[in-house]
Order: sequence, then structure tokens, then C-alpha cells
Amino acid sequence: MELKKKDFYYDLPEELIAQDPLADRSSSRLLKLNKNTGEFSHHRFSDIIDFLNEGDCLVLNNTKVIPARLFGQKIPTGASVEFLLLKRLSDTDWECLVKPGKKARIGDKFEYGNGILSSEVVDITPEGNRIIRFAFNGIWEEILDKLGEMPLPPYITHKLLDKNRYQTVYAKFDGSAAAPTAGLHFTTDLLKRIEEKGVRIAYVTLHVGLGTFRPVKEDNILDHHMHSEWYQVTKETADIVNRTKKEGGRIICVGTTSCRTVESASDENGILRAESRDTSIFIYPGYEFKVMDCLITNFHLPESTLIMLVSALAGRENVLAAYEEAVREKYRFFSFGDAMFVSDK
Repeated sequence: MELKKKDFYYDLPEELIAQDPLADRSSSRLLKLNKNTGEFSHHRFSDIIDFLNEGDCLVLNNTKVIPARLFGQKIPTGASVEFLLLKRLSDTDWECLVKPGKKARIGDKFEYGNGILSSEVVDITPEGNRIIRFAFNGIWEEILDKLGEMPLPPYITHKLLDKNRYQTVYAKFDGSAAAPTAGLHFTTDLLKRIEEKGVRIAYVTLHVGLGTFRPVKEDNILDHHMHSEWYQVTKETADIVNRTKKEGGRIICVGTTSCRTVESASDENGILRAESRDTSIFIYPGYEFKVMDCLITNFHLPESTLIMLVSALAGRENVLAAYEEAVREKYRFFSFGDAMFVSDK
């Protein structure tokens, strides 16, 4: 079966791209889609508690976004260059996206924040990213917090006034260049009420790379090269998920990152393993889900790998019909936008 990129296109008016987060996280809208029938209904995100059953398991990605955008000055010219930290390779070395790349050749040196931080280009990857070696005195995380900016997606043009609004309330482990945005709708109070209902909560960690925004360029989506991301599943989480499945509860992933993690870390029988490694799993229609039953997710870009993942779960026609309904009803789209619950009933 050949799958074309254009099969996952929908028309989105630019004004529906959310530029700012809502004041109240859980007040965003929620479109509930039945993956089996294609029926949908409209709700508030706080209603999600009504669709979760005692004995279900909610899987959350507790990665934390780092302020990964740095602006440096080239030594000695003073030219301004933007660095986006993609992947930590050691205490001092990072793989970075650099703009403009022609100003960052091997051996070139840069400084940031009047010399608080300095760096040198030590290598160039086959994709054209730079390996940057940083030099600093003090604690790296504190320096980055002082000098770095949140790496908001390219379609968000407004400045983010509160850094914490691009973090989930349960963010714990530094390492992401982008937020697992489906989780942005949860408040501490809503999670507490969900637990009190008897829903198990399990955490995985997947550090989201900027590849999540990389467009699919090939017409045949099977030719698309999927980016790699690091994940970890603890024994505690594996036990919770496996017990839930054994007892007949549903596994409900919050976000495509949680989905990719549990599907990467499971065996062919759907048993989740405790492990940590890189994954470049690409989920598109025809994929047989081994662990996940339902998905809480945001609305994704046309022709993106993420809308392909949702289509694998609910069917391309069902998903595109739901997206067209969301456009008609003027839902807010993408990272700071509204949510969808792909359910089994």
C-alpha cells in the first residue's frame, strides 16, 4: 500500500493557529473522536475525567523543556548567530542547529552573555548540524536558564511571557527542545481528581527533538527519514502498564511522544519493557498498536508525521473529518491549541 503525503493534507486558516496559552490550562476545548465509528462530540478539556474509567492507566511524558535557544557573537567579528541545542553528547558537547550555518565552520569560536559562556565548533554532522563544545565556569543549567530562551515552534510568533507555560505541570527531567504539548492541558488539581477516581498514572520520559516539526518532504511517506529521540521506561511504569492491560484496563497515552515511547519499548505481545534507548519509530496507517488503546493529543500540522500517527489509530478518513469539524468550529490548533481525545467508545 502506497501512502502519499497529500493524503494527510487539510486546509487550515492561519488565524486558527494558537499564539498564546490560555490563562487556565484545562479550559481549552476537547474534541472527542470515537476511533471505531468516527463519531465526534465537543467538550471542555476538564471533562476528560468523565471519559476515564477506574482501572485505566494514563501515560504521561515527564520530560522538561530546556531554554535551548542561545544567541552568540562570533569571535572576533561580533556577528550574531543563533544556536538551538538539540542533543547533549557530553558535559560540554551538544549537537546544535545553527543559523546562519555558513558562519559556523569547524574551529569558529563564539561567546554568549558578554563572555559568561563561550564555545567552539568541533564537527559537522552529515545532516549539517554542528557539534559545539561549550566552556563555562559554574553550573551549566543555571547558565542556560540565564542566557537561553524557550525554543517555541516556528509557527508561534508571539513572545512567551511565562516560561512555565511551555512546560507541563509534571515536567521533571531536562532534555527536550520542544514540549509534549498534549500534557499542557493538565493542572495539578485535575490530575489529583483523576487519580482519586481510580485511574493509574504512569510516567515515561522521551526527550522531544526538533525533528518533531520537520516536514515530510517525500511524496511517498515511506521514504521519510524519521528523527531519533531518547526515551526511558522505568520498571515501576512497566509494571503499572502491564498490570493494567492484564486486568482489562485501557492504556491512554497523553501525547504522541508517550505513544511512541510505549510502542517502542514493548515486545510483540504488548508487554512493556523497562529500558532506555533511542527510538526512530514512525507510526502511520497500517500500524498495529501493541500497548496504546486511546490517545489524548493536540491538533497537528497538515501532512506531518503526527497526524499520520493519529490516523493510524483512528483511520485517516475519521481523523480528517474531525479536523474539518474542528476548523469549522474554530478550534485553536497546534502547540498552544485545543485537544482531541481519540477514544474507543
